[in-house]
Amino acid sequence: MVPGSDDDATVLRGTVFVDRDRDSVQDAGERGLGGVTVSNSRDVTTTDRHGRYELPVSEGMTVFVTQPRGYQVPVDDDNVAQFFYHHLPEGSPELRFGGLEPTGPLPQEVSFPLVESAETRSPEQHCVIGGDVQTYDLEEVGYAARGAFADLAARTDYTGCGALFIGDVVGDDLSLYPKTRGLAGMLNGPARFLPGNHDLDFDATSEHRFDTFKAQLGPEYYSYDSGKVHVVSLNTVEYPTRDNPRKGDYNGEIDEDQLEWLRNDIAQVPQNSLIVLAAHIPLLDYADQGSTKHQVDQVREIYEIVEGREVIALGGHTHSLENLREGDSMEGWSRLFGVEGLPFPHITAGAIAGDWFSGRTLEEGYPLAVQRDGALPGVLTLDVRNTEVTERFTVRGEDETHQMTLGLNSARYREWFAEHRSSVGSAPVFEDPLVISQEDLAGTTWLTTNFFMGSIGATVRVSIDGAAPVEATRTQQMQGEGQLVGAEWSDPTAVQEQLVHGGSVAERSMHIWRLELPADLGPGVHTAEVVATDVHGRQFTQTLTFEVTG
Repeated sequence: MVPGSDDDATVLRGTVFVDRDRDSVQDAGERGLGGVTVSNSRDVTTTDRHGRYELPVSEGMTVFVTQPRGYQVPVDDDNVAQFFYHHLPEGSPELRFGGLEPTGPLPQEVSFPLVESAETRSPEQHCVIGGDVQTYDLEEVGYAARGAFADLAARTDYTGCGALFIGDVVGDDLSLYPKTRGLAGMLNGPARFLPGNHDLDFDATSEHRFDTFKAQLGPEYYSYDSGKVHVVSLNTVEYPTRDNPRKGDYNGEIDEDQLEWLRNDIAQVPQNSLIVLAAHIPLLDYADQGSTKHQVDQVREIYEIVEGREVIALGGHTHSLENLREGDSMEGWSRLFGVEGLPFPHITAGAIAGDWFSGRTLEEGYPLAVQRDGALPGVLTLDVRNTEVTERFTVRGEDETHQMTLGLNSARYREWFAEHRSSVGSAPVFEDPLVISQEDLAGTTWLTTNFFMGSIGATVRVSIDGAAPVEATRTQQMQGEGQLVGAEWSDPTAVQEQLVHGGSVAERSMHIWRLELPADLGPGVHTAEVVATDVHGRQFTQTLTFEVTG
């Protein structure tokens, strides 16, 4: 930013330039860069051949540059990307967590430095997506540091695209922002953040609801390019709601200013780019398919804006993992939003916090925190070659081969479930879960596979004691039905953890496969080999040894 101001300014001017010496100042010989997108959070323009731009001014606007392919924006000491200017002359009203300091009159210029980057020019990109970190205290900041952030610190594949954390960065206590954003210093690529419903200034009016988030982490929404990937980072949290402003509740929606920005932003994106729509509250999801609050009211308008494009949508919020593919449909989507089938993949990325850091503490120094759908905590990565994308989920503390959990859903287990479903965190241990009687077999016992990134097009095949493989059946078909809920549809391995040690209950999931064990399976020890093949043809193998008693 250039010192000086114009009190009557209605137009903001500035330059996007190539910062060869990386001092964030345009020195003599540092050229302006033409064709770069800059926005005031509604209007979108591109720089001229000298790197110059002009935009209308409004109080409360955030001005940001869209990082172009082949360049990167600067990062601060915590490795957080710096590409924006907040304009709020008088600052935030008095807020518990501070909000934005007064920015004063409009500067004469707001300029943006970029540095050349071979990493973001490459057609091969690896974009890390981190769901809800959601730290409620300093102990949980330590859990995140020893868990997912330690995993990311050991990786170097995402230096170009970086890591995007898609909301609920903290858990209501915004004083934890400095410590939580400090975790980004462990990363080997730039960090960016989106706001979630637990990142709100709850004592603010609507226009200031994310002022502390903005002061600490950046804009509410923005975009950036890496390779042929155009990431659109959306704010899908409205607070308070228009229908019930006094209640102070939130809702999944996008206001008209952001929709207009989205239209203008997408209009600048080449047709041969992959568009990634990232948000906290998902456009649509499985876990809350019957709820308007936890999905986005304007989903059909967003679909219209990106119609005909190569798109993938990402969400967080639900603390579950969902790989929804084109054509998937649910009863709630049709009834509430008029969406009969997804036009492109939607992935709910799970949570770094897992099930809110619940459950028993592991020797690694963090809670097991099995998620709502039985998946384990971890991070999502989009592996992109040009515009072809392959999603990859990495379980916290594990290598990439850990993609499923196996268990037995027996009659005895279902009886235990029914008896203790209302005693989450205090249920007695379910004894000998891998021992079943012939009575269990007669009453139906399924071998269950929770294939974390399983989706339509995936298969699960089971071979028992070396016999020919048999294909298991996916329980939730995603063909317009409602959710299947209860012991019969649950992940027994996850539930046995959750009812005993606390957390949500994995009694519904869109990625459970099951195979009924033969009623005449003889007494003794048996071994099942399970081969799960994802929609991209990658295979993962795991075995389960269990005993049948006479």
